[in-house]
Amino acid sequence: MWSVFEYMSHNWSQIVDLTIEHFQLVGSAVAIAILIGVPIGIYLTTNKALAESVLQICSIIMTIPSIALFGLMIPILSIINQGIGFVPAFIALVLYSQLPIIRNTYVAISDVDPAIRDAAKGIGMTTWQRLMKVEIPNAFPVIMAGVRTAVVLSIGIGAIAAFIGAGGLGVLIDQGISRTNRDMVIAGAIGVSILSIFADTSLGFIQKRFTPKSA
Repeated sequence: MWSVFEYMSHNWSQIVDLTIEHFQLVGSAVAIAILIGVPIGIYLTTNKALAESVLQICSIIMTIPSIALFGLMIPILSIINQGIGFVPAFIALVLYSQLPIIRNTYVAISDVDPAIRDAAKGIGMTTWQRLMKVEIPNAFPVIMAGVRTAVVLSIGIGAIAAFIGAGGLGVLIDQGISRTNRDMVIAGAIGVSILSIFADTSLGFIQKRFTPKSA
């Protein structure tokens, strides 16, 4: 085990660079997933029939192995010369992030206490005002739980994306397997684990900081 830490100390700058690559891939993908998923989840609260279909589609996407999804996108994106690298990995992570974000947003907004909604209507709030000032603040903890799940999930899948040239900490795992270098594989796995813990802890702090005391 000491050899792993020795490898990490000798290759610290490379590991930091790969960690930054990994963070950029996951961060950008989840950010776009939030911009897509949260509005969809909110809209689905107004259309229960559509909600079931959308959540089923998202669930099906989640069951597709990441390597298979990457493989499916290679010929499609090759049309625009983006068959491997950042773009297919980015699209895959956005797709995989949709289920926890959409589902948690949908459930959280649907479960807001009707009495709170009625009180907001009673004081003359518009639908938009109720959403922004009442429903989202009360639903925020559950929505953030979905985001945290999506981030941790994406960090793990992002490591596999190194097999299609997307970079990140998965490069160490990929190269370690190719070279039968156990230290590289373990170093990559440790890096992914630490990044996951850091991201989840940071988002947990944000969740706690911005959750209304009444929620």
